[in-house]
Amino acid sequence: MKNNLLIKNFITKRFYNTKKKNKNVKISLKLLEYISKNIHKEKNIFHLFNKKYELDFILKSLKKFKNFKTIIVIGMGGSTLGIKAFHSFLKLKVKKEVLFLDNLNSFRLKELSKIIDRKKIFFIIISKSGNTLETLTNKNFFKNKISQNNSIVITEKGNSKLNKFSKDKKILHIKHKKYIGGRYSVLSETGMVPAYLMGLKIKKFRENLSKYFKNNFKKFLCESSSIIAQNYLSKKINSIIFFNYCPRLNNFVYWSQQLMAESLGKNGKGILPVLSEAPKDHHSLLQLYLDGPKDKIFYIISAEDRLNKKIDKIVKAQKNAFIQVLKKKRIPFRIIHINNFSESTMGELFSYFILETVLIANLIKVNPFDQPAVEEIKIFTKKNLR
Repeated sequence: MKNNLLIKNFITKRFYNTKKKNKNVKISLKLLEYISKNIHKEKNIFHLFNKKYELDFILKSLKKFKNFKTIIVIGMGGSTLGIKAFHSFLKLKVKKEVLFLDNLNSFRLKELSKIIDRKKIFFIIISKSGNTLETLTNKNFFKNKISQNNSIVITEKGNSKLNKFSKDKKILHIKHKKYIGGRYSVLSETGMVPAYLMGLKIKKFRENLSKYFKNNFKKFLCESSSIIAQNYLSKKINSIIFFNYCPRLNNFVYWSQQLMAESLGKNGKGILPVLSEAPKDHHSLLQLYLDGPKDKIFYIISAEDRLNKKIDKIVKAQKNAFIQVLKKKRIPFRIIHINNFSESTMGELFSYFILETVLIANLIKVNPFDQPAVEEIKIFTKKNLR
């Protein structure tokens, strides 16, 4: 039986030092062991990986909303990116129309207004703090359409504007746990409530979350983190190109982009993560990638799609040709291959990238859980709006 997920590294020793790698593997193994030993503790972000993690909602309270055929998710960044990844990756399983309002876009608001006027809509409004400016602005646009009969709010407990709105309208409030940051919240209530209402099996998302704490998987995770961390410190690599041959994983890449950028891009350190769609970008960016500056690492994403054998054959040939040239030119790359479009595969994929990001952060000595530069922008924005 094939594993859900295959990850392989093709990074030559030109891009890392073996002694440093071995030393950092030991450091990462210790951290992973510490995380594993403390995984049972609540109010610890890694408690998310525990089988005994309790979601802060009762399924019975959500069942009455399952008849809605159209869902609008209102949120920003980590509040929506993971949900969009679920939706596109498992689209063949989702029998509902799911729409996202995750930017300030007047034209999009106008489009959604037309849909709301002719359809029965369910709203899921998500903001960790409850005070996210864009989320509140978009929510206010539809406030007269939102009620306790067609809405759920997911936010922290407290005196936020969104919490007050949910109380005033008697809308079901589901607690966003304070100790889980937005970009890490995909496997918590933030992701699981929308997944359930889409008709997905939320228990399946969580069944393989402990995989990378075990045996050879643990060793591979720590070796990979050590090699990638050296690239963050050496400055030889400036960009991570997610070269994606599976369109259903584009939104997963956007989630990864936020995870890497906000967690690792600080104190003058960081590598720019970029989505590049393949094979489309064979005809636009490939010349630069292969014959331009050798300052990139490629994360080649593919899947056993099985929807159209002829297309699959062509795409596979193109992907293999790209890999052959990367090897010939000694350009570093990783392979991330999906064997199974399922909830458990998605959960595994999220857990791997979260753990790898945290281990890299430890090795390059940055805090993976804050985003001070973003907070500074928020402060100036508030001042400019006064």
